Amino acid sequence: MAKEAKQLNAARVKQFLSNYAIIILIALLALAVGFTRDNFFSRSNLVNLIINVSPRFIIACGVSGCLITKGTDLSAGRMVGLSACLSAMLLQDVAYSGRMLPWLPDVPVFVGLIAVLVICGIFGAINGCVIAFLKVPPFIATLGMQTIVYGLCSVITKNQPMGGYKDSYTKVANGYLLEGAVGKIIPYLAIIALIIGLFMWFLYNKTRHGKYMYAIGGNESAAQVAGVNVPATLIRIYLLAAVLYALGGFLLGAKAGGASVQTGYGYELEAIAACTIGGVSTNGGVGKISGVLVGVLVFEILKICLQFLRVDPAYTFIAQGLVIIVAVALDLRKYLAKK
Repeated sequence: MAKEAKQLNAARVKQFLSNYAIIILIALLALAVGFTRDNFFSRSNLVNLIINVSPRFIIACGVSGCLITKGTDLSAGRMVGLSACLSAMLLQDVAYSGRMLPWLPDVPVFVGLIAVLVICGIFGAINGCVIAFLKVPPFIATLGMQTIVYGLCSVITKNQPMGGYKDSYTKVANGYLLEGAVGKIIPYLAIIALIIGLFMWFLYNKTRHGKYMYAIGGNESAAQVAGVNVPATLIRIYLLAAVLYALGGFLLGAKAGGASVQTGYGYELEAIAACTIGGVSTNGGVGKISGVLVGVLVFEILKICLQFLRVDPAYTFIAQGLVIIVAVALDLRKYLAKK
């Protein structure tokens, strides 16, 4: 009996280490860097981490719904770029000499935000319709949309970088809720990300849409037989995803103070990797918003660690690529083990 219990405990430890291998390794790396490099455990570095994580978490929340239904969205990064560029065109200061649309009157920030959400939402709805009605695999459908969005963005911006934003727009991403003697506390970005995270948690766990989403990811045919409107659910998922990409791009543009057609490049891969690290299975039916947040945090901590270690940016991309491969491989291993 004692031997069986010992074997069971050993199996549980092995499973835990396998499931959370990447998180554990990067946590150990962060501790090592923190104890060997100055300012790693500083308040300014923590605030910098929160600011970087916030828009990426919003983007990853959009991708998570696609993954849970056994899909994916390779157009995420380019939609982020389109949103950032559209925001730039609409919200440049009227006194800025290099305005892309000099004839445009002063546009309120909220109106600019609604415009980019609607435009990107249309592309997301098209993705959903192509996947739901034409039965095009999500990988192919969103890859095609990625190219289309990039081409459109190049045409409307003429491949010109943009800047000269008005203060009311940049303050959305660079402002803080509290500023006192101890410094700047609670960035607006963190508050926006928290609101989105709570909304997505409620949507996934407390609504019919969330139940339908997990049902489709578990077994689409069984969900359809059970009365789930699969096409409508898929369209809602990809539309919502695109709206979240648009919000992420809007915030990234404000944070950077500029935008170009290259804004958001590769963000879809980061988002997919973050979701997978956080337990959102690429095989569908599994995933939590809390896990998405953990995954994004782990991915950003890895990048910050490499920066503190002064690793060449080229090697940083290699490290990120390896993390993506290992994360998906571990996810597939868990899936095969369950079967």
